[in-house]
Amino acid sequence: MVEQRIYQVGEGRFQVKLLVTITGAGLVAQFFGGDKPHVGAVALSVPRPGLADPEKVSCNTTVVPLLGHKDDEVAKPAAEEIVRAWGSPVVVIAGIHVDNAGEKDIEILVDNCKSVTKSLLG
Repeated sequence: MVEQRIYQVGEGRFQVKLLVTITGAGLVAQFFGGDKPHVGAVALSVPRPGLADPEKVSCNTTVVPLLGHKDDEVAKPAAEEIVRAWGSPVVVIAGIHVDNAGEKDIEILVDNCKSVTKSLLG
């Protein structure tokens, strides 16, 4: 079974969309937004027992950012948060770009990514 869901947070150039594909053996989440949605980074997070407490889910994460992109700063924490909640492998693809973004603009986009992830996790 494959299920797809779409979540969104924010407005205008600060809107972030999260397209989620859920399979029986994992989840693929794609963050898009801003002026130029694209593929900027990919994170693969695989669950494992926690080192300090094997009863808790931890993870190993591999991240591949495209040269010159900082989307990994969204992809990695989202992948790890989702894998801890779902307990199955997670791939996150992130690509959010706002032209001439300042520090405050980036903060809004990152906050919107966190909010839309929370929408998925309910």
